[in-house]
Amino acid sequence: MTVRSLFPTLFYEDALGDEALVAELEDACRDLSREDRAGVRWCREHGYRGYTSYASLDDLPIRDPRFADLKRLLDRHVARFAQECGFELGGKRLKLDSLWVNVLKPGGAHSGHIHPHSVVSGTVYIAVPEGAGALKLEDPRLPMLMAAPPRTAPTFVYAQPQSGSIFLWESWLRHEVVANAAKGDRISVSFNYRW
Repeated sequence: MTVRSLFPTLFYEDALGDEALVAELEDACRDLSREDRAGVRWCREHGYRGYTSYASLDDLPIRDPRFADLKRLLDRHVARFAQECGFELGGKRLKLDSLWVNVLKPGGAHSGHIHPHSVVSGTVYIAVPEGAGALKLEDPRLPMLMAAPPRTAPTFVYAQPQSGSIFLWESWLRHEVVANAAKGDRISVSFNYRW
């Protein structure tokens, strides 16, 4: 008998590689959460518990050199992940399409979703207080398992970040941000890369 594992789902975990930058980014994210009036208004209008620049700012690497430094590190991590995924890019590299800040207050969450029109998505964790929760990843076969019996393998995987962690996945992989059960803010920077 032969049993093969087909079509694996890859998930990348590493340290960003610059602890000083992570500390600088915490200041930058907190500054934005106070100064970005359009973002604060969007969060209030949409019931986002905390702050995100997702709907308000699309130029962070140009606006702030700390985010430009982050982009340079992200480019390297994403290139390594793209190679592991076996992407044939014709000598080109994936390009940063969007990058946004998340300051999630206690109790805040983000329900299951994917990132359309992107190839690779990810998050860098800046501040992860104890109890802040994990990134919840869903088995991509779940919608097709209509009549399948329960499995010993988990349907969901929880990736627990630390300050300075970087997680990458292919953008079609459904995921969610579980509720922040910590007493402090969970701060992260999320991003998408396109071809």
